[in-house]
Amino acid sequence: MPLSPTRRVLPAAAAATVCALALTACSSSGPAPAPTTTAAAVTVKGVTISADAKLAGALPETVRKAGKVRVATDVPYPPFEMYVSEGSQEMTGIDYDLGQAVGARLGVRFEFTAQKFDGLLPAVQAGKFDAVMSAMTDKKERQQAVDFVDYVNAGPGWLVKKGNPEHIAAVTDVCGKSVSVQSGTNHQKLLEQRQELCRQQGLPAIAVLAFGKDSEAQLALRSGKVSADFLDEVTAAYVADTADGGAVFDTVAGTAAVGPVSASPIGIGVAKSVPGLKEAIQGALQSLMDDGSYQRILQAYHVPDIAIAKATVNGAVD
Repeated sequence: MPLSPTRRVLPAAAAATVCALALTACSSSGPAPAPTTTAAAVTVKGVTISADAKLAGALPETVRKAGKVRVATDVPYPPFEMYVSEGSQEMTGIDYDLGQAVGARLGVRFEFTAQKFDGLLPAVQAGKFDAVMSAMTDKKERQQAVDFVDYVNAGPGWLVKKGNPEHIAAVTDVCGKSVSVQSGTNHQKLLEQRQELCRQQGLPAIAVLAFGKDSEAQLALRSGKVSADFLDEVTAAYVADTADGGAVFDTVAGTAAVGPVSASPIGIGVAKSVPGLKEAIQGALQSLMDDGSYQRILQAYHVPDIAIAKATVNGAVD
């Protein structure tokens, strides 16, 4: 919600008396006192979030004046970001709800706009957006473009057809097979690394088909063009549970299936050109962690295990 000033108005006679008694206080030569600002509480997944004046005061002045943080996201990528219903432009999801909660704590709105994933960071660097919230893995390479405020940990997984007819249990089981992945993601880079495992065992290379959206990668799996879709394990589990009532897909996860990789931090990518914004977001997110609001939002999406205790900045190890 935009911030609105609250003022106490004195009758003209009283104001004149005050000025007569304290001329220096009414002089136009000194700086005007900062206005007191208020913002309405916001309810996110049944959790009421109120603004914290101290945290709101840490926002850059440009953001406070605008009353919003401009956020780029790639949608759909459930359960992180998705539309409320087919044909709707109203967003929901883990990222969207956490964004609304962080914004409410800071007394501003997190205004989400859909963009293609591989164009998210360039759009922030170009000044079109202040931040990215799109299940984006915090990577050292990406830290050159934005600073990350990390908010969950999650690892990769496979989405496969119901019953796992290709019997994918180990990462080398996809050697010589076609698999889909969303372009520009960390998962695409991991698949490139997995090619070495195929070579080491004298197996054919993985045929990687990259798509602009993960929904397109899922469609390739559904239609039989690929044997599996490589994506975030949280998204894989959500899609397997919800697509056609759980009748279409299964998931395969764990180190044996995805290769030697641990859960990685996912973060809010914050523009380096807006000094102070990442610190304000980090403070607001940490306050939501400390009061339990953050955990309740994750629980609403049935993913409490991806929670972290501290909102770290640029926590990637590689």
